[in-house]
Amino acid sequence: MTAPTKPSHHGPADPGLRVSAAVSDSAPAAARTVSGEPLHSPVIEWFDEHARDLPWRRPEAGAWGVMVSEFMLQQTPVNRVLPVYEQWLARWPRPADLAAEAPGEAVRAWGRLGYPRRALRLHGAAVAITERHGGDVPSDHAQLLALPGIGEYTAAAVASFAYGQRHAVLDTNVRRVFARAVGGVQYPPNATTAAERRLARALLPEDETTAARWAAASMELGALVCTARNESCHRCPITAQCAWNLAGKPAHEGPPRRAQTYAGTDRQVRGRLLAVLRESRGPVPRSALERVWHEPVQRARALDGLVADGLVEPLADGLYRLPLT
Repeated sequence: MTAPTKPSHHGPADPGLRVSAAVSDSAPAAARTVSGEPLHSPVIEWFDEHARDLPWRRPEAGAWGVMVSEFMLQQTPVNRVLPVYEQWLARWPRPADLAAEAPGEAVRAWGRLGYPRRALRLHGAAVAITERHGGDVPSDHAQLLALPGIGEYTAAAVASFAYGQRHAVLDTNVRRVFARAVGGVQYPPNATTAAERRLARALLPEDETTAARWAAASMELGALVCTARNESCHRCPITAQCAWNLAGKPAHEGPPRRAQTYAGTDRQVRGRLLAVLRESRGPVPRSALERVWHEPVQRARALDGLVADGLVEPLADGLYRLPLT
């Protein structure tokens, strides 16, 4: 993501940056004091040259376009999001347009992006924006955080990328960049820690415009260069300052990092059941759902989970449909 305006850049980077203690909860307070200024200029200048031209980064996307993209991009690659994003904004260019539809239509339009509860949460946010804020995505961080389906990350991302505000925006890519460049370790913890939040705030530029640009630039660096595997350190603008690189790229010593599986899981069964319902404009008999998966216990468990999550509405006579309310 990116803020709509250009930053004022800081001075030249200091190749002697050493701030690896900053990510440790046990490090003394003085050792955790760190300035990100040596990193800002090279990362932002790299971003100015290499940032992808994505539709939610264009001025015409507005805050609603930014919010939609943030919901869709959670745990989903950009190339899968792009066509669904374009269709979504063409159909629902404002929150009120989505709020006027049944939540099941949001699930239908979500297609095969995965994690379809995000569609219901985005619909709920659109309803709240329409009712509480006159149909305009609020710029106030606290008001964003109060919307249904909006958590710490999304509120900071929308405030930063749509409104150019100064917030620490910590997604997986940013956390990995900070873990390597500052912490000297290959990967961040499995879940965001208080120490990471402190570090992210310490690294924020003081100027709002520059801070918003830094948030977008550090995220893009993690997505394109400082990737989880096969990182391209030769293309990194801060490789000479990176604590992990300077330490000889020590191997990960934390808990094992397991790749998520999909085949044969309840997620796959849920996806197949939802596909049947998305493709039908009317209620679907249970017999049609039973044909999509051979194992009855797992199939029933997946269907019950969809009902419990509000993604599927059971009707009389063994019929099912996408939710209308």
